[in-house]
Amino acid sequence: MRFSVNIPNFGDFADPEAVAVLAQAVEHAGWDALFIWDHVVHEKRLVRDIADPWILLTAAGLVTSRIKLGTMITPVARRRPQKLAREVTTLDHLTGGRMILGVGLGEPVDDEYGAFGEPTSRRVLAERLDEGLTVLDRLWSGERTTFEGKHVTVRDVMFRPTPVQRPRVPIWVGGRWPNLPPMRRAARWDGAIPMLSGAWQAEPPPLDEVRSAGKFLQAERAEAGLADEPFDFVVGGSSPAGEWPTLQALVEAGVTWWDERMPFGELLDNADAIRRRIDQGPPTLA
Repeated sequence: MRFSVNIPNFGDFADPEAVAVLAQAVEHAGWDALFIWDHVVHEKRLVRDIADPWILLTAAGLVTSRIKLGTMITPVARRRPQKLAREVTTLDHLTGGRMILGVGLGEPVDDEYGAFGEPTSRRVLAERLDEGLTVLDRLWSGERTTFEGKHVTVRDVMFRPTPVQRPRVPIWVGGRWPNLPPMRRAARWDGAIPMLSGAWQAEPPPLDEVRSAGKFLQAERAEAGLADEPFDFVVGGSSPAGEWPTLQALVEAGVTWWDERMPFGELLDNADAIRRRIDQGPPTLA
């Protein structure tokens, strides 16, 4: 199992220098990745300082050499996939092939989309997400690409350079469990980030839900002929420092990444609080 740290792109983390310092701490303390939220607005009734996640990832990439970096998650439906393809490719080169792209519909929909006159229909957003992922994959191939979708069009375009990672930067798909459509989508790509019960409070995920989600993903991968291909299964919450017996049960359920998160509340975007946990290092098997 590998271990990541998850932070929002607002509050204390709206400062690229603060994120760079935190990224160095993540690497030095033995964690394997740092993931950053991708919001343009978050709970618009609140006034938050919010930074662009791609600038934050650039700051983190410039001061680290080992850890993976990425978004968790990017709402692809509010992005032009050609611009997103360029950003992620450039960061993959900057980091020497350390990028991971976490994707999903994005929340809150009324804030992220409706506040800017974008569609808020989840069906439409899901269509745009799927078309965007297809276009990302084809552009990253380096081959000449033509795509005519309902929402996205690409006409005879060749993108160079390709990402360092081949065949593409890994795409992990997030969604709320037991909502099955996002997990079916995840099974077609490179990883799944199911939001399980207690996720908002950063509670350890219920093992019965972890096992159910894992079995569903395995079945979907097998049906698609992808059972033997690499695939990441990501769950998270707040873990104790040191030995943690729950880790063994998560490994047995097929989990490949533990994502360390702060609960929603006053500590969510507090750099000192997450730094204290980072410095203790990831949990260990009992």
